[in-house]
Amino acid sequence: MFDFFSPVMDWVQATLGIPLWVAAIGLVVVLTLVVDLVSWVVFWRLGPLLEKTSNRWDDILFQALRRPLRIWIWLMGALLCLTVIRYHWNIDWLAEYLAQAQAVISLLLLAWAGLRAVKLLEKRLVFPPAGHRAKSMDADTASAVAKIMGAVVVVIVGMLILSSLGVSPSGVAAFGGVGGLVIGFAAKDMLANFFGGLMIHLDKPFRVGDWVKSPDREIEGVVEDIGWRLTRIRTFASRPRYVPNSAFSNLVLDNPSRMWNRRLFETIRVRYTDIERVSGIVKSIRSMLDSHDEVDADEQILVYFQAYGEHALELIVYAFAKTTDWAEFQSMKQDILLRIYDIVREHDARLALPASELHIVGPVAVNDETSANSAPRDDENDDNNENAGDDQNETSGATHSRAAPVREAPDTSSRNRSRDARRGEVNDASQDQESDA
Repeated sequence: MFDFFSPVMDWVQATLGIPLWVAAIGLVVVLTLVVDLVSWVVFWRLGPLLEKTSNRWDDILFQALRRPLRIWIWLMGALLCLTVIRYHWNIDWLAEYLAQAQAVISLLLLAWAGLRAVKLLEKRLVFPPAGHRAKSMDADTASAVAKIMGAVVVVIVGMLILSSLGVSPSGVAAFGGVGGLVIGFAAKDMLANFFGGLMIHLDKPFRVGDWVKSPDREIEGVVEDIGWRLTRIRTFASRPRYVPNSAFSNLVLDNPSRMWNRRLFETIRVRYTDIERVSGIVKSIRSMLDSHDEVDADEQILVYFQAYGEHALELIVYAFAKTTDWAEFQSMKQDILLRIYDIVREHDARLALPASELHIVGPVAVNDETSANSAPRDDENDDNNENAGDDQNETSGATHSRAAPVREAPDTSSRNRSRDARRGEVNDASQDQESDA
């Protein structure tokens, strides 16, 4: 190449007085700039044209190569400048390293272009071009395909780089066999998570955006990301929860996002005294559910008198809503429960509450406070007994014995019971004084 441009370089050296190797470096820089400008014009003109073609992959490859190719042009220009310096200074040992650097740089930029193409491919699989007959792929499957293709690109480019550096493929394969066994034992959990993520992408028990719930563990929330090692779930407390993918192989998981309907299952309790009205209540509730706009009539609707409960007659109400939205279902449930209450009241019945009855055997005497206040006080009788003689003491003792049954009768308040207790203590003290006299 330098022989082809030698007349130009000789003219530059003779006219401008610039050394030959400096003129060669300047020429390489100019050529690199021209090639980069041409590539930019080509990409700028051909990009919109390729997007309008019927093939949906050509514009992806074109966009993936654009930036790596421009960087490759400038890096190759830099290596040519180093080659000029090597020739000028006779650095022979630099030739081998320049060749290896050229191969490694080319392969790395090729891997970058491949990864860019994989990322664009993932977007194109999910969102095909407008007017194209291809069907869109779900985001999880497209992500799995892109990750597998990206891993393949990295492995192939890595093997080519090792081969360009002088490592034999057979040695790499032998090392990979033994090293893979060692790494397998050392990173078995990582491999388990990797294959667990692969099975999630293949089996698709859930996808990004699904609401998942595990009855075995405290896992409930919305799936935000499915990686090769971890799955990120955003709980309803707005906290991220990271679950290893290997856990899903031994985990029972519910996916409420894929349900068709939301179920209404309630128990209505009616008083035992309204048992004759139960049949009419059941029929009215069933008629109300059949005519309700938000109840799915294609699903099963059940309204029955179910059991004799401990405190009430139990009726079951079983139906399905048309919506799966949680807020809309709560609004429908509220409306149905309020209508059921109106139906129970229309049949002159009442909803039951837990209650108990107390049965007392025999008559119970209750003193009135007015009679207790009008009766003579015991302390006044005691004062009269102290001023009276022996004959009157016998009379007061008889009076005291007649008043005793009145104090033993149950009162209606704790205040009366405490007052009677004080009266009894005073009377006992007066009797003791009389006996001493």
